[in-house]
Amino acid sequence: MEEEFSYLIVLADRIRDAVKESESFKLECSQVSKQVNHLSLMFRSVIRLSTNTTVTTNTSSTNHYQSSFYERPVRRIISEVSKALEKTLTLVRKCRQGNCFFHFLTITITSAADFRKIFILLDTSIGDLEWVLSVYDVNSLESNAANELASLTKDNHRNKKIIVEEGGIPPLLRLLKQGSSSPESQIAASNALSYLATDRQRIRTILSEHGAPIIVQVLHESIMSVQISVANLVSRMAKNDPAAQEEFARENIIRPLVSVLSFDTFLDEPKPQPQRPTSFHSLVRINKDLQGGKSNVGIRGSSMHNKYERENENPDVKLELKTKCSEALWMLSKESTSNSRRITETKGLLCLAKIIEKERDELQMNCLMTVMEITSAAEANADLRRAAFKTNSPASKAVTEQLLALVHQETSPSLQIPAIKSIGSLARTFHARETRVIKPVVLQLGNKNLDVATEAAIALGKFACPENFLCVEHSKTIIEYGGVTPLLRLLRPGNDRAQMHGLILLCYLALNVDSGEGLERARSALEGAARSSVLMQNCPSLRNLIPNAISHLAVYETGVYTLMQSYTI
Repeated sequence: MEEEFSYLIVLADRIRDAVKESESFKLECSQVSKQVNHLSLMFRSVIRLSTNTTVTTNTSSTNHYQSSFYERPVRRIISEVSKALEKTLTLVRKCRQGNCFFHFLTITITSAADFRKIFILLDTSIGDLEWVLSVYDVNSLESNAANELASLTKDNHRNKKIIVEEGGIPPLLRLLKQGSSSPESQIAASNALSYLATDRQRIRTILSEHGAPIIVQVLHESIMSVQISVANLVSRMAKNDPAAQEEFARENIIRPLVSVLSFDTFLDEPKPQPQRPTSFHSLVRINKDLQGGKSNVGIRGSSMHNKYERENENPDVKLELKTKCSEALWMLSKESTSNSRRITETKGLLCLAKIIEKERDELQMNCLMTVMEITSAAEANADLRRAAFKTNSPASKAVTEQLLALVHQETSPSLQIPAIKSIGSLARTFHARETRVIKPVVLQLGNKNLDVATEAAIALGKFACPENFLCVEHSKTIIEYGGVTPLLRLLRPGNDRAQMHGLILLCYLALNVDSGEGLERARSALEGAARSSVLMQNCPSLRNLIPNAISHLAVYETGVYTLMQSYTI
């Protein structure tokens, strides 16, 4: 190490000598000299640090001194700094004193842009050396080192790559796992891993080092401040890699996340009343359960300790923890049927419904987005739909009530849109008599926000589509609640997406119902749309839907006309 840094010092001296002889670009050369002086001082500091950072090991005969200075990343930095100094020396030498022709040639082939590139290289070198000095300071603590890594990885892809290549992930995971005596160290390690977890390949490296079980264990056992940073790490990994979603699920991460969310949340799900034991065997079984419970005093004691800590924690910390856990659940459930099922198998749905009702801002939004992902998975998976959204299920009822409240009472599109989408995803779970579900969505067809109105048309289309067994009954309800008039307004030119989904819904209504308020105007609207080649090209399904709907309306109108004539005659 000494020899390699000595070479850098020699390079720095040569650059300073070349600056003294410079004839052109004197201002730029002067700036180069300042940066190189700074680097030279840092080289000497690192040499002292690497020399002094030693540990003594005893053998049977003598003491041996072994350096505890971790050289691999430093040698990599040396290589980069060496290249930067060599380029700097080449450039500065071009500015030395010489004959007139050479001086003219130098100015011609050298520009201020060349110096700007050199300044950037030297600044990067200074930054790298500053990191070495801060991390390898003999007085530095583990958490300081992890914090330095976190600051280096934030928004810097080059440093992220170097840290992974230099084997930085395993020690960060060890610090996260073994740093229970120092929550600050755990938080620092978790933050550093979070900044690294923005790339699928780096996430796979974390997983390959058995990161998932470590993270789940820390989430389950740690204090709230550590749980916040770990939940954020889970969210980041699940968001950027489906493999992380499944790996965390295998480690049963859903249950502790739901447990944190349900803390302080009264889940008033009806419980079966305990029956009075009527047999000797029942009494023996209860006695065994009680005796068995005594052997779990340690577990219960730990649980009581965690509960006490949570109850006495700052409300802002509790809110932040719930917010991070809700975001982690959202990312875990995103486009994942298996994780959505796992959430419904706990009291997750009921908990999400309660939080949507009581909370606001980011926590409410995260829970709503989680519900949207779960309902989307249920729409595509009949088994999940039947298991999680039974008509008489308290959790299903609670979720539906909160979704309808958001659709009807909210004025924020960011909340209305996911709520409407969720109702549309559950369209096949509602009976024909549950018309209260359809009315709020029909009202949103006339929403001034076109995105909200379009989502309402999409959701109602799932009620009225042929794949829905009750499509005829639902179509009648949509028409009875005055859905045709605002739907026709949605067909106005100007927004192809709104037009397309509006037409699809209108076709379903025309095919399912023979008459109704406003349907007499539907035929002319459909005929006008049929003449739009753009719409027909963008939505192939309309090519058959529109002609069939027009034909059905024409047949009905012809039948009515014939019937009226017969009465007249």
